[in-house]
Order: sequence, then C-alpha cells, then structure tokens
Amino acid sequence: MMKNTMTNNTVSPQYPISPIIKIALFITVFISGSVVMVIELLGTRLIAPFYGTSLYVWSSLISVTMIALALGYFIGGRWSDSAKRTGLSLIIAVAALFTLFIPWLTRPVLLATDSLGLRSGAFVSAFILFLPSLMMLGMVGPFAIKLSTSALEKIGNSSGTIYAVSTLGSVIGTLMLGLYLFPLIGSREILIGASLLLFVVAIAIGIIERKYLQATSVMWPSVIMLFIGLGMLPSVVKAGQIRPNDKFQVHFAQESLYGWVRVIDQPAKDLRLLTSDGSAIGASSIAHGDSQLSYQDIVGLIPALRPKMTRALIIGLGAGHMAKVLNERYGIIVDTLEIDPLVAQAAVDYFDFKPTGKAIVGDARYEIRHLTGNYDLIIHDCFTGGSEPAHLLTVETLKQLRGLLSQEGILAVNFVAFASGKQSALNTVGKTLAQVFEQQTTFISEPNRDFNDFIFLASAQSVDIHNERLNAGQQAWLQNRLFPIDTQDGLILTDNFNPLEHLQIAKAEKYRHFLLDLFGEELFIR
Repeated sequence: MMKNTMTNNTVSPQYPISPIIKIALFITVFISGSVVMVIELLGTRLIAPFYGTSLYVWSSLISVTMIALALGYFIGGRWSDSAKRTGLSLIIAVAALFTLFIPWLTRPVLLATDSLGLRSGAFVSAFILFLPSLMMLGMVGPFAIKLSTSALEKIGNSSGTIYAVSTLGSVIGTLMLGLYLFPLIGSREILIGASLLLFVVAIAIGIIERKYLQATSVMWPSVIMLFIGLGMLPSVVKAGQIRPNDKFQVHFAQESLYGWVRVIDQPAKDLRLLTSDGSAIGASSIAHGDSQLSYQDIVGLIPALRPKMTRALIIGLGAGHMAKVLNERYGIIVDTLEIDPLVAQAAVDYFDFKPTGKAIVGDARYEIRHLTGNYDLIIHDCFTGGSEPAHLLTVETLKQLRGLLSQEGILAVNFVAFASGKQSALNTVGKTLAQVFEQQTTFISEPNRDFNDFIFLASAQSVDIHNERLNAGQQAWLQNRLFPIDTQDGLILTDNFNPLEHLQIAKAEKYRHFLLDLFGEELFIR
C-alpha cells in the first residue's frame, strides 16, 4: 500500500504517458505556437487600413500579445492543476472560436475605438480583437506540460521540450505566413483557416482524452464550439466583403505584403484613386487621365528651374503621373522605385503608366545603395498617406540620395503635414535637409490651408523661380506658394533618433478622417 509519494528524495511515477499522447501534445503545441504568430502578424494587416502601420500599432500588437500569453500561462497553470488531466480540447476549441470572431468583429471594434485617437485606439482595438484567442492559446502550454509529465523529477525536461516545440511552431508559422501564405491568401482567409485548423486539433485532442484518459464527456463542449463556429462562418466571410455603394466602384482590390491595394472610381466626381491601406497615393480624372493631386502641379515645374535636365528618379511611384509629365513635357528619362509590386502593376493597368527608364520594385533604402547617378532630379514621394516610412527621411538616407544627384541636381520631397504648430514636422524636415544640402526652398500646395502638401526643393545651389523658362503667370503662381521654414525650431532626424511618427500623429488622424468622409467606412475597415 502506497501512502507517501516521496521517499529519500525520489518521486514515484504518477501515471504512464502513452507515446500517442506525447506525439499529439507536440503537434498541438507546435500548431498553437504557429497560430499565435499568425494572429500577431495578421493583426497589423487588419488594423493597418484604419490606424496605419506605425510603431504605435506594432507596439500595441506586441504588448497585447505579451499580456495575453502571460494571462494564458497563469490561468492555464492553475486550471491544469485542478482539471484532472482533461480540458485541453475545450481550451483549443474556445481559442478557435475566438480566432474566428476576429475578422467578424474588426469593423465594429475599429469604429468604436476611433474616438480614442491613434495610440489609444490602436491599443484598445488590439486588446479587444486579439487578447481572447491569444490568451486561450497561451493556456495550451501549461496543460501540455501537465499531461506530458509522469513524475516531478521530469518536469524540467517536459516543460523545456514543450516550449521548444511551441517556439519552433512560432518560427515555422512566421516563415510560412510571410513567404508563402500571405502573398497568396488574404488575411481574413488565413484567420478563418487557422480557426478551422484549431477546431480539428480540438476534436482530435478530445478523442485522445476520451480514449486514453477515460474522460467520457470532454468531446461535447468542443463539438458544440465547432458547430457554433460553422454556423458563424457565412457571417464571417460576408463581414470582409465590400457592400455595394453608390459613392464608388472598385476596379481592383488585392492584398500585398505592404498593404491592401485598391483602384477606386468616384464617377460623380470624375475621380479615380489608387490607395494602399489608408493612403491615397494616386488620383486622376476618369475622363482624361490627368493627375488630380495639386502638389504635382508644382513638381511639374521643377525642370524649368534647372536647364538641361535629362535623367530623374522617382521614389514612390504612386499612379505614375509625375513620371509621365516629366517625360512628355521635358523629355526626361525617369527611373522609378516602388516597394509594392501591386502598386506598380496597378499604375500600368489602370493609370496608363509606361516606364521610360528602369522600373525598380524594392525597398528604397536597399535599392538606392545599388543605383548609379547622376540624376538631375530625384522626387521623394513616400510621405503622402496615413503612415510614415520614417527611415526614408533621415540624414543617412538624404546623404545617399545626394550621392546620386548631379552637381546641379535637385531633391524634391513631398510631405503632408500641418502648416502651423511649434516644432512642427515641417521644421524638422527642413532642419534635417539642411544637414545635407546647402540650399532649400519650400512650396505649399494650397495656400491658406493648414493641412497641406509641402514640396521641399533641396540642392547645392539655390533655385530661382524668376527666370525666362517660366512665364510671368507661372512665376507669380509659384511665388504665391513659397512657404517659410524655421529650421531652428526643428529636430534632426537620424537612423538613431527619429521621432517623425510622433510628430505626425495629428496628421495621421486627420488623414484617416478625410478618407473616411470621402468614401465611408467600407474601404478602410476590412
């Protein structure tokens, strides 16, 4: 008769562990680890069309993931000690159901949190949408350790193995998502697939619990969760579809690694837009195809400020209108650099863009290191939307771009911001440019409007808008758009110190509301 479980520092086995149970547990923690990373990474894709892809959004997702896993580990550990070796199938089934809820709840949650602003709104949205499923998945580890441990002296080995397999699953899930799944399948479809996979695992674990652990009633809760999920499935699929709307027509919509790219027509306004997530990156007349972005009228006059421009580079292709104007009006050969292949393709298919130079698809910081000058004009047009690619506007980046310019070359930076405000983003951009270029001139797209496009012209020599290559009307038009920049009031942006996203919070919120007013919630809440 055994009355004591401990004698001379030894521990008697509590129960034998079947090899089938061990294999099933390893598969379970591998899959749950993969799904954790899938949810975390896809979280940004669901929130990005509304709140952007700034550091605030990523910080919110990572923080919520850590909070959820910590709660899961704590609650799962306590539950596993009192559950008499059963309950894992129910945990996985609940996690599957909560994962299925995510795309269904995205629209109402984002709308409900809009009034909280960028930082709080992104965090609260992530908390509501992703914490329940991630917390349940965090509970899988403690349960698996409990089931795989036959004696106390083996708990270290069991827990180490379980967490190693779970981490391996996270690695594989991350690679599969980024390299294979995401370029081919939409984020909502991936989440639905992950949910269904978890349901399959839950049912399989339920069968094992019933057969090997003599738990006769554990199957029913998982089966009920499965039927609830299957009943919800049509509503979840429908939630991600764009409802018919008289305001606009969608010609093209596809998700890339960098954003949800759409080509949208507003016939009543004779307007065709190219958007990526919550950023409008191109606009033209439906009738005649001309650009409808007023700042590009300023860009179109830049070659008249320097004689004999023959070669240009555009970073941030958009719809390709600027490249078209430079070539057709001045005969300039234009190389283009665009990070998103879907944007580049949409410019060709829907905006009649025809490359006259090299059409490069890739990340700007990488690609410009492999370009050769001498460009007479570089147009840096990556700061027009809701998100700020801050790494493309630092002293280090600007030095690389200056190295690509000819002796009299001009760098033109288009930047959306507010005109007013102490230590504004405009002054920071101006001060950063001043670290690399001796001369700069700034124009405002729409005078007497606070929220605006600003064109910075930076070069080794000053530009003269009063010259014979511009007629009197053009000179007066540009003179009226000259905008003073107080560089003393700005900051210097570097790869090490770059608070640009922080300076542009109000701009991002203003831009989001502008697009929501223009199209409604349909296009910018997935």
